[in-house]
This record gives sequence, C-alpha cells and structure tokens, in this order.
Amino acid sequence: MAVVIKNVAIVGASGTIGAPILKAIIESGKFNVSVLSRIGSKATFPPSVKVISVDATSVDSLTAALQGQDAVISAVGHEGFLGQSVLFDAAVAAGVKRFIPSEFGSDISNPNAAKLPVFGPKIAIRKHIEQKVKAGADITYTYVVNAPFLDWGIEVGFLLDYKEGKPRIFDGGDVPFSATSLPSVGLATVGVLTHYEETKNRQVTVNDIVITQNQLLELAKKAAPQKQWSPIPTKTSDLLEATNAAFGKGDHSVAVQYIFVAMFAEGYGGKLENVENELLGVPGKTLADLEAIYKRILT
Repeated sequence: MAVVIKNVAIVGASGTIGAPILKAIIESGKFNVSVLSRIGSKATFPPSVKVISVDATSVDSLTAALQGQDAVISAVGHEGFLGQSVLFDAAVAAGVKRFIPSEFGSDISNPNAAKLPVFGPKIAIRKHIEQKVKAGADITYTYVVNAPFLDWGIEVGFLLDYKEGKPRIFDGGDVPFSATSLPSVGLATVGVLTHYEETKNRQVTVNDIVITQNQLLELAKKAAPQKQWSPIPTKTSDLLEATNAAFGKGDHSVAVQYIFVAMFAEGYGGKLENVENELLGVPGKTLADLEAIYKRILT
C-alpha cells in the first residue's frame, strides 16, 4: 500500500526558509500542519497551525511532540544544523516516515563542495541520517538542494552587490549558476511530500533559473540606467586561498565566502545537474521576473 503523508511537523518555521515552506504546505491544502517551537519563543503562526512547545535539545521532549507525525521538515538556520541529529533520533523514535533536514542550498554531494568547511555541519547530519538508516532505522529521508536563494539573493545583494554599485564579479562574470526563489523551495518541499516513493532516501535538485552575474548586472543596469557601477573583478581561486587562511586562524566570520566558491568556482557544482522541477512542481522564473525585482529595489 502506498504511503501517504498527511501530518507534517516543521522546525524553524518562522525563519528565512521555514516561513515560505510553511506557507506552501498550508496553501497546498493537503496536510495537517504542526510547528515545533522552542519553549519561550514569541513567533506566531496562522490559526490553522498547531504549535507545540519543545525542548529542542531533548530527544524525549521531541519524541513526545512528534507522535502521530508522518513527516518532519527541519528549516533551522546554520546555528541549528548540528542539533538536527537529536531531532532525527526523536523522529525515528516517534515512528515518523520521512525526515527532511535543513539543506536548501548548495550541492554538497559534489566532492569539492563537500570539502568546504562551511558545509561541515550539513555533511555531519547527512552521515548521521544515512548511518542510522543503513543500520535499520525505520524512516526515510530526502535532501532538497536548490542552490542559492534567487529572490532573497537579489534583494539583499548577495548574488550581485547593488547597494554601493561595486559588486564583486567572480571569474569574469559569465559563470552560469543555479538559483531558486524561496516560494519555489516551498513548492519543491510540497512536491517531496506528495511524491513519497520517487523522493525516498536520496537528494532532489531544483532551480528556478540558470543565470550569470553579468546577466544580473545587465538587468540591474536596465532597471536603473542612472546608477553608476564599478564592478570588482575577483578570482575564486584567490578568494578560496584568503578564506582558508582566515578560517584556519579561527576567523569563522569568513565562512560565507565559501558559498561564493561553491557557486562560481569551476568544479564545485554551482550549476545544478539533473534538475527535477517537473516532478516537484517548480515552474521556474524568467529574466523578466528578475528584472521586475531589480526595478522594485532600485527605483
């Protein structure tokens, strides 16, 4: 008999990625939705959502909260990555059928990307999950890989620093990379929940668009012709060397620079392969969609 996911619990549902995932799951109308919230949290959620206060460090507390849940989605931020092992163990103990850890980013199945220190916690939770499943844990998992966030990345200047007009342009600016909007990540997560067998115990990949920094720069110039631009040519090889040196001396504030290496350096998987938009219900975006974002933020 086919497994049907009906009851879904989300951890980190008020965060940057958690909120759009929660929204997509609610709007699908296919699930009973619960949110696991840390004791004392002041986050608020729609009336249709059941909120369960938990001690996120306690397997017993989490196990009790997860009784009757079919799937658990972790959308915790970087500081919560390593704590997911406790959440996963609780999901196993509670009889949860599907666990989706907080991936939602670069393709760390790529061996070069996997070596970047910023992804260490994600690699660790993957190992924990796969070892437990291999040892007989009665649960399945899915890793959702979507590359950097498209809309957020444009709006905050992560993909192209528009605020001062001096964006770093990596390796010439014509390197194609994947990106996915936050709403589309939400749709992809719903797609995982509604395609249980097809997404079982593996990584799935989606993207809204494959684009280059130079294309983004042209869209920004078109949206705001009066703005002055002074791009800064940057080699990812130099960035990697400098970041390794600083990180090795204990300066972990530079860790985000590794993400630019994963996005733009050759051989790091910044352009996703085997994209599964059709399976997971992700329609994608056009250059016109991106131009509209630039017009909104630059004019």
